[in-house]
Amino acid sequence: MKRLLICLSLFSFLFSPGMAQTGSAGQPVVVSTLSGQVSGTVQEGTLAFLGIPYAKTERCMPPQPVEPWTGVRKCDKYGPQAMQPTGGRQLSEDEMSEQCCVLNVWTPIHPTEGGKDTRPFGDVKKGLKPVMVWLHGGGFDSGTSQWNPGYNLAKQDVVVVGVNHRLNILGFLDLSAVSPKYKYSGNVGMLDVVQALKWVRDNIARFGGDPQNVTIFGESGGGGKVGTLMCMPQAKGLFHKAIIMSGTILNVNNQQMTQELGRAVLKELGIGEQEADRIKEVPYQQLYDAGQRAMAASIGTRRPGTPMMWGFGPTPDGEVLLQQPFQPGFASISNDIPLMMGTTFNELQRLRYGQDMTLDGARAELQKTFGDDTDAYIRAFAKAWPDYTPQDLLSIDWLFRPKTLITADHVASRPSSRATHLYLYMYTCRSPQSKGSVHGAELNYCFNTLSMSRRDLGPVIPGEDQRLADVMSSAWAQFARTGNPNIDELPAWKPYTAENGEMMVFDHECYIRNNPDRDLQQLIDRHCFRQLDEFRKKQNSNK
Repeated sequence: MKRLLICLSLFSFLFSPGMAQTGSAGQPVVVSTLSGQVSGTVQEGTLAFLGIPYAKTERCMPPQPVEPWTGVRKCDKYGPQAMQPTGGRQLSEDEMSEQCCVLNVWTPIHPTEGGKDTRPFGDVKKGLKPVMVWLHGGGFDSGTSQWNPGYNLAKQDVVVVGVNHRLNILGFLDLSAVSPKYKYSGNVGMLDVVQALKWVRDNIARFGGDPQNVTIFGESGGGGKVGTLMCMPQAKGLFHKAIIMSGTILNVNNQQMTQELGRAVLKELGIGEQEADRIKEVPYQQLYDAGQRAMAASIGTRRPGTPMMWGFGPTPDGEVLLQQPFQPGFASISNDIPLMMGTTFNELQRLRYGQDMTLDGARAELQKTFGDDTDAYIRAFAKAWPDYTPQDLLSIDWLFRPKTLITADHVASRPSSRATHLYLYMYTCRSPQSKGSVHGAELNYCFNTLSMSRRDLGPVIPGEDQRLADVMSSAWAQFARTGNPNIDELPAWKPYTAENGEMMVFDHECYIRNNPDRDLQQLIDRHCFRQLDEFRKKQNSNK
């Protein structure tokens, strides 16, 4: 306890005067933000400030700065997640609320020796640490930053911020065609994230973070949010690096689609367009259900496994969002953003491991998707992954890697400074339970939270898995620090180009591969994205 109190006092002392303050011994650390004072707690050896409000919201309207408070706000537990389906589980307003714009901050406590800090506090010149802002997965429909706590990643000498924001119909109901008042309603969920980044800019130095060295990173829908921010003018300058993890499913929303959906929602609710303000009186579940019916009646409901998304998500309007990401790249405003992108080996594909299967049996199933190109697919697979099994042929990712490669080629060719690089990776470490490398499996490694993987890894974490978590969290933090993920524990990792196809493979043994699967991914892209091709063909014919 005495050692902990010394750490807390030292942490307070190292901040600039007037920033962090501590009371008497045993009192929590208090930080003065622009909105008011917050007190944190110690979580797994870091200082955690949980559930800090960064904005106040009104339905269908852009976020506003949070109202200041007096006194010290206790921030020692997670704030509410966004309103979302819970499968019938009842949550309190403290757990789920329309006022969900809260964030969590984890900042490291340095070890002490003889009452003195044994390491410099952040960058020697600035005295501040790199900041990593986490955007959770769950598409644009569900999720919470609580899923992926940043306490162990913060031990890599970075400040980690996790963000909650409006989702689904509350974040992306486009009523812009109904009234000028709702001009921005179709993108307010992403405007929440911009507001969170503004909070980081204005306050994070008070927690030891450098507002001039901010990395945004996210997985799945969170990766989609990162890509979306790279196409938002209001976000320019609020972040300086980006990491996109399994996030390249294409959002095909355009304003014609989302305006049609918005009108359909009003129709489902029996609300006339001239009385659109009544939308604010509709109970959430009733509103959500009306949104699902409206999609089915207008632009259509997305089926599981569809290689693109639409509906209640961001839409380009030429002002808030210039374009959709990954189609094939990003808006030119992000040309100078260093980027790291990657996927897992299996992602969301149905796994066939543990099933008896011959090569002929796999070929028969593959023909349903690849037709006359089935043998070409098997040859390309064998070239990419020589030690493959028949089960691998059907279990490999068919959604994320093809578009990640296309986006990487486009980004690598962008006009940018020589110091701006792209790094590509693939996570292939196999679960002892599923025998695959599935969607999201890498998260507890890059966050170094393997204690949250005990159901998969067992009660005792294998040493080789802990080493991989140490390596991945170090590489992620190093990229946030410098824009270059190279660390001593990894083989030399060159920036990606279409010519070298450089890709780090993260596994119990990490290694580099160069353009291993380009032919394979081109075949997958041609056969597995036919619905996307049909959509684009239809859109072009309507122009």
